Amino acid sequence: MKDLKEFTIPFVGLKLGAHTYNFDIKNTFFEHFEYDEFNDATINLDVLLEKKTTLLEFTLSYNGSVNVNCDTTNEPFDQEVEGEYHFVVKFGDEFNNENEDLLILPHGSYQVNIQQYIYESIVLAMPTRRVHPGVEDGTLKSEILEKLEELSLKMEDEVEEETTDPRWDDLKKLLTDK
Repeated sequence: MKDLKEFTIPFVGLKLGAHTYNFDIKNTFFEHFEYDEFNDATINLDVLLEKKTTLLEFTLSYNGSVNVNCDTTNEPFDQEVEGEYHFVVKFGDEFNNENEDLLILPHGSYQVNIQQYIYESIVLAMPTRRVHPGVEDGTLKSEILEKLEELSLKMEDEVEEETTDPRWDDLKKLLTDK
């Protein structure tokens, strides 16, 4: 996968201290990673780079919304997403990104690409179960919800109609006669 140039930050000419960058993340960013669970995305990303003498500290802060399909009804809705991710870039003999919070670049590197960290932090910030707000408060009208309600009522009626075996009732009396 090719690196996106706008997420490559050259650090060699920067002075020591804090530097900020701002990015607008759209759905084309996620399409680059072949991630197709988002219908649309509008996310504001602020990157704080703290340059120190031997390392770089990055803090990614993002907030916005992504349009996803509900897991229950498959209706699209806007899911709010926000979060923060912190990682460190150090310098060593060879490239190493095995640790999720530490990136090691070879000595002599002059830039770092942060697109993978952005992608992973946003995708992992999404809830595991995506439920349309209309399902939670009961305002969403959908054929799928009506069918689910119809089927759930039948199941509840079947449970109520079941009677217990009278032999078990007699045994239960023995437990309560103590």
